[in-house]
Amino acid sequence: MSTTRTQPAPFGGQRAGRPGGPPAVGRAPVPQRSNLRNRLLRFDMRYMPYVMIAPFFLLFAVFGVFPLIFNAIVAFRNWRLDDPTKTGWAGTENFTKLFGDSDFWNALYNTLGIFVLSTVPQLIIALVVASVLNRRLRGQSWWRVGVLLPYVTPITASTMVFSTIVSRDYGIANWVLGLVGIGGADHPIDWRADKLHSWIAIATMVNWKWIGYNALLYLAAMQSIPRDVYEASAIDGAGPSRQLWQITVPMIRPVVLFTVVLSTIGGLQLFTEPMLFDLNSQSATGGPNGEWQTIGQLIYKVGWKDLNLGYAAAMAMALFVIVLLLTGLNALLTNRIGGGRR
Repeated sequence: MSTTRTQPAPFGGQRAGRPGGPPAVGRAPVPQRSNLRNRLLRFDMRYMPYVMIAPFFLLFAVFGVFPLIFNAIVAFRNWRLDDPTKTGWAGTENFTKLFGDSDFWNALYNTLGIFVLSTVPQLIIALVVASVLNRRLRGQSWWRVGVLLPYVTPITASTMVFSTIVSRDYGIANWVLGLVGIGGADHPIDWRADKLHSWIAIATMVNWKWIGYNALLYLAAMQSIPRDVYEASAIDGAGPSRQLWQITVPMIRPVVLFTVVLSTIGGLQLFTEPMLFDLNSQSATGGPNGEWQTIGQLIYKVGWKDLNLGYAAAMAMALFVIVLLLTGLNALLTNRIGGGRR
């Protein structure tokens, strides 16, 4: 037969909470101030991050998403400022006209040409400059600040200076090239006479401004690479060039991808440099025969000179699609090339 043990009751045989015994021990009531503090803590942990980033999304919605949607609507409408009666839904009429517009294809050709001449050398030279600045140099801080000076220079001022430098008769560029036997006083290069020379001049302006900016981005990424990696590769016989392309570039691939995307977007939207390169910049024609007219210039001319906002909006939508496609293609190629070198 099993017997059940009972615990002795405290306090003279009486169990707690029963008559004659002490009151049962329970949770003390939580002060109201502690509840408020817990609620504030939960709000801070759950919702405060969203409150902090909300201003960005509000500004992006107002100045980014809304103009994009509004531009898409205008692209399918007739909207002429010089003829208010010509309005209403146009459907795909503006886009159909766009595909047969020789001015648009000429501007696209110029944009892609300047883009290739500016973006590719710009990123390659920036990598080389960053690699040099990553080494131990005398006055290292001064060199790094000096590389960034072109970026902080106002783009309008630098473009006007370069327009003077590439002047046909009195430009410094022709004088320097004449010293090495190119052009000369008898046959100076007219930088505004044909596509290739005007593309080179504008691409030089773009490269001069953005090489230092990209170089500092690369330099910041290179600072995180352990020195042991370079020392081990040097023992294996790798020189500076091999270290740059087979070690540094693959290890800073995210930053390279970032600069490729930014350069693609900026290069395809080029406007200020070709606009100020024109001696008659108000016309936005990009030369007498559109030698260097970009899509950005053409959109400005059609919208605010010809006063055809509907057609200009269709051009802007076409440029938006082109930027998306080329940005995605460049990002894919950069990612694959960088991954293959790992």
